[in-house]
Formats: sequence, C-alpha cells, structure tokens
Amino acid sequence: MTDIAAAPPTLSVGLRGSAARHRKERIVKSVLLLAALASILISVLIVLSLIGGAVSFVQQIQPNQLVADGWYPRRGEFDLATLIVGSLLVAGVALLIAVPAGLLSAIYLAEYASPRARRTIKPVLEILAGIPSVVIGFFALTFLSPQVVQRLNPASSDFSLMAAGLGVGLLSIPLIASISEDAMRAVPSSLREASYGLGARRVTTSIRIVVPAAMSGIVAAVILGISRTIGETMVVAVAAGGSGGSQFTADPFEPGQTITAAMASLATGTDQVAGNNAAFQSLFFLGFVLFVITFALNQFGDYFVRRTRLQY
Repeated sequence: MTDIAAAPPTLSVGLRGSAARHRKERIVKSVLLLAALASILISVLIVLSLIGGAVSFVQQIQPNQLVADGWYPRRGEFDLATLIVGSLLVAGVALLIAVPAGLLSAIYLAEYASPRARRTIKPVLEILAGIPSVVIGFFALTFLSPQVVQRLNPASSDFSLMAAGLGVGLLSIPLIASISEDAMRAVPSSLREASYGLGARRVTTSIRIVVPAAMSGIVAAVILGISRTIGETMVVAVAAGGSGGSQFTADPFEPGQTITAAMASLATGTDQVAGNNAAFQSLFFLGFVLFVITFALNQFGDYFVRRTRLQY
C-alpha cells in the first residue's frame, strides 16, 4: 500500500535570486551613492571657496569702503548698498510683470483652456524660457527702453534698471506660469465639482477654490521666480548700463548695477581683475552675498510650503 500522505518534494531554487544579480545591484547602488556624494562635495567646495574669498576680501578693506558713493571696485569703493538696491529694484519690476502675467496664464491653462489649446499654448509659452538671456537683454535695450521706459519717463536714459527689470520679468513669466499651472491641475476635480454643484461660476471656482488649494505650489513658483530675477545676469549687464561701476541710485529710470551684473562686469576681459588689490576678492564676496540671499529665499519657501500644503 502506497503512502498517499508523502511529503511534497522540496524546492531547490533559492528565494534570494542569483549572486550575479545581487552583485549588479550593489554596483548600481555604489555608483548612485558616489554621484550623490559628488554633488554634495562639489557644493561644499563651492561654499568653502566663497567663504574663503569673502573673508580675504573683508580682511583687505576698511569698513568705510563698504559705505561709499557707489560700486567702483577698481578704485577701492565697494558700496554694497548700491548693488543690493539695484538688485531689489530689478527684481521688484520683474515681479510686477511676471507674477500677474504668470498666474493669469496658469489660471487660463488650468481652468479655461481646452486640451487642444493647452497643447498649443503651453509649449509656445515655454519657448520664451528657452530664449538666451542675452537676446532678451538686447530686446530690452533696443525696444523696451525706447518704446516703453522712455514713454513712461522721457528723461530716462537708454540704459536703466527699469528696462532691465522688464526684460527679466519676461524671462520669469514661463517659470511662474508653468509651476503654478501644474499646482492648479493637481487640485482634485471633486473640489471643482462641489463648487459647481453649489452654483458657483467658473471664475469664482478658480479664484476662491482652486487658487487657495494650490497656494503652496503657487508660493513655490513665486519664490523660484524671485530667485530667478535676483540671479539673472546678462539681461542686466546689457540693459542696465552699469558696466565698470555705478553710482548709488534708488531711481529705476537711472542706470545701475545688480550683484550678478557687477560680478560679470568686473571679471570680463581679464584673467585677474586689475585695479585695487581687493577687487578680485570682491567677486567671492559678492558670490557669498548672493548665495546667502538665495539660500534664505529657498529656506523661506520650503518653510511656507510645508506650513500651507494641503493634502486631499
């Protein structure tokens, strides 16, 4: 009589997989880890080089040189307020253009545009972000300055912070519009349907429901736009007219300089910046100041997004 309750044969195949597969996985993991560590190392080295150069610059100058009549580094005048005020003026003018235009474009693309219109308009809008900034700078100098700025203020010169701000604003519109539109489209359709079910119009639903629900993404877009406007170089270098140095001014219709344009102007055309002994080190000092500003903006943006993020 056969034993019908005999145990089933044991499986000889292991559940962990082949050793060759695990070796490949470890190699891939190591390569990815090295790439991540390399990016961190490069970032640390950049920051350390900025700090070292900034410390060297501060040690070579007198404190009163940071409060001068303007920014003329080759003559030993390092008025930091000239560059900070110029950067804020350009960023303010740019945001006055980019934020309303970007948000309105995002609302249209997310709430009003048909799929066919969205497929056409959004790529065209993003083409603007692909135009080289130096081209926008010449456009600001040859068109925006005479046709817009000088009509607003006939006494304005050909080079002005206003023209540079308008050019930077044009570059920032696609960034704000694209990120804001993605945030609005991520809002659940059930919120829109509930609003329509209560009798709300589309404009009311867009402004009172969708925009508040996507506020964290919109704020992130605006913060990135601010960083973009402060960090822009070529538009300001071409259109603002502060090559070589600039007097302090709080008038956007006057020529001026920003932090980035001052760095480009100072380092252009020479292997070692000539003039005052601290002129070359001032490049590192300005880079460190710009790093602190953008880092603070990013931290504020992350904090605000975490506080206002809504989960559905």
